[in-house]
Amino acid sequence: MFDIRSKRPLIIAGPCSAETEEQTLESCRRIAKTGMVDVLRAGIWKPRTKPGSFEGVGLKGLAWMSEARKQTGLPIGTEVATSKHVEAALAFGVDVIWVGARTTVNPFSVQDIADALKGSDVTVLIKNPMSPDIDLWGGAVARIMNAGIKSIGLIHRGFSAYGSSLYRNNPMWHLAIEMRSRFPELPMICDPSHIGGQRDYLLEIAQKSADLDYDGLIVESHICPDKAWSDASQQVTPDGLKELLESIVWRRPTTDSPAYQQALNKLRGQIDQIDGELFELLAQRMRVAEQIGLIKRDNNVAILQGGRWQSIVDRVVSQAAKLNVSEEFLKTVLEAIHLESINRQNRVMNSPKEVK
Repeated sequence: MFDIRSKRPLIIAGPCSAETEEQTLESCRRIAKTGMVDVLRAGIWKPRTKPGSFEGVGLKGLAWMSEARKQTGLPIGTEVATSKHVEAALAFGVDVIWVGARTTVNPFSVQDIADALKGSDVTVLIKNPMSPDIDLWGGAVARIMNAGIKSIGLIHRGFSAYGSSLYRNNPMWHLAIEMRSRFPELPMICDPSHIGGQRDYLLEIAQKSADLDYDGLIVESHICPDKAWSDASQQVTPDGLKELLESIVWRRPTTDSPAYQQALNKLRGQIDQIDGELFELLAQRMRVAEQIGLIKRDNNVAILQGGRWQSIVDRVVSQAAKLNVSEEFLKTVLEAIHLESINRQNRVMNSPKEVK
């Protein structure tokens, strides 16, 4: 069994897809030559949104990866989506397999994979589902655990969301952080290739994951990315991979330095005091919102007053630069406050009037 905790950070790299034997082996040889990669990867089966596009080479790709392992001495990994994929991967002795985002979203598919895994000692990584639902992610973990798999890890590859975004998949870091809090014993690996969708974003995303104390990366690398049969824009050359990995600063989880602990405790004390004052003010605001709800009830006026709320948003967001916080942050906080205010007003407006 491959020990997923054998190295930190753990680096998994290779082409998005195994395309030809020559491309697969040369990519793997050059990636191994960097001396910075722990597991070689390549997509064998490629789930695509529309039929007719390249969907992977299938079983012969596993033979190429097996040869790559023989030539480089590195473990190999690939993504699976069905029980047949699992059976084939195990037959070729694949060291690491992962359940893809399109599969994690479907509990029936995950259970199918879990059943096929029973009795094996392969390492299994589980990507977040495409939808921003960590209960689905956690459910997939539970199914794999129930299959008796001992070596399990998580892959954060971002979430699909409606609307435009800088990245191919919105990272929604807070969801990954919540998932880590639910499963603190499981290593978390970041997939900057699928989050960013463009090689120019790889370093920024990878560095943020390192700053958040992730346990490693899975990066797509191809000998000629621009001619790749899938996801060309997000892949880097082996030399580009080496440059990327050399640029990342991996942080220590903590330190025993007395000076560090003293400074940290002092600042945390300030945060605790500010939090106390902040939430007391928020509680006061909600009490005022309830009074507004009573006035609206007595005058038979609807809760939502769109023009008023938009004026509040505009006024607060306009101060973002002065406050040195992002507009996105202010909007997120305001939305939470607005929702709680509406809920408070709704309760008082639908409560019976007191008889005097």
